[in-house]
Amino acid sequence: MDAEVLKANELKKVAPVFGQLSFDNHEQVVFCNDKDTGLKAIIGIHNTNLGPALGGTRMWNYESEYDALNDVLRLSRGMTFKSAITGLNLGGGKAVIIGDAKTQKTPALMRRFGEFVHSLSGKYITAEDVGMETEDMDTVREVTPYVSGISEEKGGSGNPSPITAYGVFMGMKAAARYKFGNDNLKGKKVLVQGIGHVGETLVKHITDEGGEVIIADINQDRLVEVSNKYGAKIFEGDNLYGLDVDIYAPCALGATLNNQTISQLKAKVIAGAANNQLADELIHGELLQKKGIVYAPDFLINAGGIINVYAELVKYDKAEIIRKTENIYDTTLEILSKAELEDITTHQAALQIAQNRILAAKK
Repeated sequence: MDAEVLKANELKKVAPVFGQLSFDNHEQVVFCNDKDTGLKAIIGIHNTNLGPALGGTRMWNYESEYDALNDVLRLSRGMTFKSAITGLNLGGGKAVIIGDAKTQKTPALMRRFGEFVHSLSGKYITAEDVGMETEDMDTVREVTPYVSGISEEKGGSGNPSPITAYGVFMGMKAAARYKFGNDNLKGKKVLVQGIGHVGETLVKHITDEGGEVIIADINQDRLVEVSNKYGAKIFEGDNLYGLDVDIYAPCALGATLNNQTISQLKAKVIAGAANNQLADELIHGELLQKKGIVYAPDFLINAGGIINVYAELVKYDKAEIIRKTENIYDTTLEILSKAELEDITTHQAALQIAQNRILAAKK
C-alpha cells in the first residue's frame, strides 16, 4: 500500500508497525528524525528479559521506509536469540540509519544519533554494523556511554569483524564435521558471498586451512584485492547458487536462501555470517532439511561480534573472548544433533534453546 495515495481519513486503518510482517511483539520501536543533520533512523528493541538490548547500527540506502522498518525488526529479533543462545545476559536490539554511508554520514549525524540512543537511558546499547566503522562508534561515545565496539585506544574492544569471522569459521568447521565426518576444510570448496570485513577474514581462515575458496561480491575492486591477497578464485558465471561447492557461506545481506536459490543449491553445508539468511524461517528451513543440506543457524555462528563487544560491558579479556567464540563449535554440534534427534530443522532447534533461556529469565 502506498501511503502517498491514502486519504487522511484512511490512515487510521493502516497498521504500518504493529501490522508489519516482521513485528514479533517488539517492546519498543523508536523513530528518530533530525532536520539539521538529515538523520532518519529507527531503533528496534525486541526483548530485554535477559538484559539491555545490544545490537549494531546499520547505515543503508533503503529503497523505502518500509524496507528499513522491516530490516530493523528482523535484525533486532535476531539479536535477542543470538545473545540468548550464546549465554550472554543481553536482550536484542538494532538500529538502522537511512542513507548512503559513503556520502551522507557525518560526525554531526553520528553525534545526533548518539543523543537519541542516550535518551533511552541504557535500554538500548549500540555498536557497529554494515556501513559503520569503529571511529563512528568513537564519535557516538562522545555523547553517550551506551555504545560498544569503540576503538582499543579509547578502552574498547575494537572492530568486532575478526571475532565474528572466527565464530563463523568455528561453526563452519562443526557443520563440516557433522556432514563430512571431519572438520578439516583442506580440499573443501567453499563459496563466500560477500567479502567485506567479515567475509575477507573468513576467506583467510579457510585458505590457511587449505580450503579452496571462490568469492563473489558486487564490488569488483574488492574481488580483485581479496583474490590477489589469498589466491581465491573469483566467481564469473551466471548461476552462483548452482555452483558445485561443498560449503556455501553467505556473508552479505540476508534472505539469500529462498525458493529459487535453494532449488539450485549443490552445496552440502551452509555456514555464513549474514543475518536472516532464511527468507522464511519455517518454509526454507524445511526445504534445506529435505534436501539434506546442513544449515548452521546464522544467529548462532555469527555471534562472535556480540561476544566481542559484550566484553566491554563485563570487562573480560581477549582470552575469554576467544574461549566464548570457540564454544560456538560445540553449540553448533549440539544443535545439529538436537535437530536430527527431534526431526526438526536446525533453525527450530536453535530457536528452542534460545527461547527457553529467555522464558526462564522472564519467570
